[in-house]
Amino acid sequence: MIEAAGRATIRRLPEALANRIAAGEVVERPAAAVKELVENAIDAGASRIEVRIEGGGVDLIQVEDDGGGIPGDELAVAVERHATSKLKDERLVVIETLGFRGEALPAIAAVGRLALTSRTPSCPHALCLAVEGGRPAPPRPAPGALGTRVEVRDLFFNVPARRKFLKSTRREGELVVDVLKRLALAWPGVAFRLEVDGREAFRVPAESEALLGLGPERLRLVMGRDFLENAAEVEAERDGVRLVGLAGLPTLSRNHGRLQHLIVNRRPVEDRLLRAALRVAYADLLFHDRQPLAVLRLDLPFDAVDVNVHPAKAEVRFKDAGAVRGLVVGALKSTLARHGHRVATSVGGAALARMRPNVSAHASAPVGLAEADAAFAFQAPVGGDEGPWVRLDGAAVPGPVPVPGVEGPLGTARAQLFDAYVVSETGRGLVLVDMHAAHERIVYEGLKAELEAGGVRRQALLIPDVVELEPPERAVLLDHAGELRRLGLVVEPFGDAVVVREAPALLGQAPLAPLLRDLAEDLAETGEALALERGLFAALSRMACHGSIRSGRRLTLGEMDALLRRMETTLYSGQCNHGRPTHVALDRADIERLFDRR
Repeated sequence: MIEAAGRATIRRLPEALANRIAAGEVVERPAAAVKELVENAIDAGASRIEVRIEGGGVDLIQVEDDGGGIPGDELAVAVERHATSKLKDERLVVIETLGFRGEALPAIAAVGRLALTSRTPSCPHALCLAVEGGRPAPPRPAPGALGTRVEVRDLFFNVPARRKFLKSTRREGELVVDVLKRLALAWPGVAFRLEVDGREAFRVPAESEALLGLGPERLRLVMGRDFLENAAEVEAERDGVRLVGLAGLPTLSRNHGRLQHLIVNRRPVEDRLLRAALRVAYADLLFHDRQPLAVLRLDLPFDAVDVNVHPAKAEVRFKDAGAVRGLVVGALKSTLARHGHRVATSVGGAALARMRPNVSAHASAPVGLAEADAAFAFQAPVGGDEGPWVRLDGAAVPGPVPVPGVEGPLGTARAQLFDAYVVSETGRGLVLVDMHAAHERIVYEGLKAELEAGGVRRQALLIPDVVELEPPERAVLLDHAGELRRLGLVVEPFGDAVVVREAPALLGQAPLAPLLRDLAEDLAETGEALALERGLFAALSRMACHGSIRSGRRLTLGEMDALLRRMETTLYSGQCNHGRPTHVALDRADIERLFDRR
């Protein structure tokens, strides 16, 4: 039986237990301990940081740096709670360092066996302070170079419940790697090395910040080889807030968001506002389950951002969140529009990989011509004035006519494949265009332009739709009723519910209750009615799909060229409304390698 709360005696917890409880907020797993220790090293002015872990970081974490070190008479204070050298005064307003709370070392020492070895330039030798279960021993002389080395063994040895809920050794090690890569990305001027169970996991030298304040070598390490050649540079500044970085092309998307790296004043963050801004900027360019790749660095005055809103400092709060979000969304949309015709080179690489010559399992000779003819079927353009054509085994191919000058980046149309794809020749090679997908994007962008120019046409509902909502959902919708009206949705209070009297005509007979709930979530999270915009654009997309060139229709060469020219002047023509690439470019050199000509 649980005793009534009024009969319990209020008492102070033992200091060791209080420290272990507090440690749970800061050190939830080995990766969190590594993060705190590496941030301390960066704040100490380190130019080189080496990390070793064993057993996923549970058996051993060692972080060694060449920073300024800790004076011997301050070692014991360093492992006390809320002791820090990083705050200039008692105000938590202007935070210029990664750490500032003075909780990391005592929190780690409370749940592990810690040895802190440090040497300053003025000290002839290093000193070592050992702490076990939160109880420090007197400092003693020890060998050590300039800087600090922190060793943590048997993490959570005195908190078995925490150990029990850790993931596998391999997964905990992967989380450590991820944390260190994020910090390496944010600090290109610092050399990093990580060793996992005696093997070097990665090493990056200190780099000059040549690429928008980001190191190219660690960009390749963290984001992969394809990212640099398939990303667009983002750069914008407004009212003292500067945004730089790289945004991946929509056709280089993933089914997860692990390759979205957000850095605020050199601090890697998991910020909902910035992630929402990414989602908005790419909303019209990706499948609903795809995620963009991006590395974005935001620099702003220290007093314009509050980093003291999360125990692990993973989230931040902006003084003017709307301005920051507007800057990020606007810069990304502008960048993606400028590069909207591009398709990731990985798309062409994947196509070439599938085109490698097939070899029979029982013979060394290539597949016969009859089998090849079954796979490829060129179609002659309609009309007799498009130049001489010849027939070859039932397929129409262009005859040996002179090649005219290339008209644009997407080249000159040469043929149509399977009544669905346009083959174009460029100065560098050839381009395959999915004519339906390309025309769908062209029509879609035209409809969007009409919508923006003329506003959203509303239609009155014959029977107003009453929608039951949770009180917070109802309140946020009514607070933004004016904005929703401009988007074509008229909502009014109706008892404990809301009533919809008018809705955007483009939505047709779509059910409104799910839309309202999505709208309430969007408004609560970002302050904007993204769901309604998505609904309207989805309706436009459906209209564009039905109004575009369908597969099976044969085009003249003139029509094909007209399609190519329209693609070159249409925003986001590199992908269709559903996020698929509209064309694939194949370099001549790559094509020649298919036939061993190079």
